[in-house]
Amino acid sequence: MFWYHWKINFVYKIKHIVFVSLSGQYCLSAAEVSLPGTARTAALWKRRVKKKSVYTTFSAGFGIGSALGYNFPVVGNKTATATQDNVKVSLAFGIAIATMAQSVGHISGAHLNPAVTLGLLLSCQISVLKAFMYIVAQCLGAVVATAILSGVTSSLPNNSLGLNALAEGINSGQGLGIEIIATFQLVLCVLATTDRRRNDISGSAPLAIGLSVALGHLLAIDYTGCGINPARSLGSALVGRNFTNHWIFWVGPMLGGASAALIYDFILAPRSSDLTDRMKVWTSGQVEEYDLDGDDVNTRVEMKPK
Repeated sequence: MFWYHWKINFVYKIKHIVFVSLSGQYCLSAAEVSLPGTARTAALWKRRVKKKSVYTTFSAGFGIGSALGYNFPVVGNKTATATQDNVKVSLAFGIAIATMAQSVGHISGAHLNPAVTLGLLLSCQISVLKAFMYIVAQCLGAVVATAILSGVTSSLPNNSLGLNALAEGINSGQGLGIEIIATFQLVLCVLATTDRRRNDISGSAPLAIGLSVALGHLLAIDYTGCGINPARSLGSALVGRNFTNHWIFWVGPMLGGASAALIYDFILAPRSSDLTDRMKVWTSGQVEEYDLDGDDVNTRVEMKPK
């Protein structure tokens, strides 16, 4: 009987280590996997935060870089005033987000945006501490990306580094409203396409989210430059040392993300969980507690840590 229980326990541990190594702990080393629970969690978080910063660096860098590339139309054999191709910029941001989400979504969720992180926090899919660390990493990544672009594009005249600003004739209230609407549809798309309770999604969640990002840019570029990502806006403002109306690009996306989470969770697709269950996720953020309705843990889902 002793050997039987020992064998069962040994097999369980081996399976757990294999699962952790391949999916749950995202390529922790053998030494890190053998650490006690608290130390192993700390090592995992350290890796996730670092990767968040790297991923945001890539996505922000490609998006802002596309905004800095001008098209000079030729009129009468003379170069006319530089114009920005909104479709190109919108697609660049959308494709960058879709690519990063598809590539690394299994590692940390690929939020890449504080507004998305806030929406997932209010939707009880991550803990408060993890959300804070993710937002810090996203901001660091955006600042690094903008700093790199600043050096690469230093010869461009009037280089604003993709700084978000209100268009002529748009006041702060209108700009705030545009940011709320554009971010609302993005976070709503993230929540809907990655809902664990759904099994009817046959397409790609990262692609849908990337298209949602592109849609937001097509709407908002002409009015605010399209923030919808406070970290990205912070990078341009900080490196460019221009914080004019910068609060709009934090308050607007955060309100839009929070509104999307509350409307989706309590109106569009209500959850049956009570406040106690939600508090468990906010304080501990255990993966086992993400699915508050107790649905099948094997339900298909993308862009979530597994």
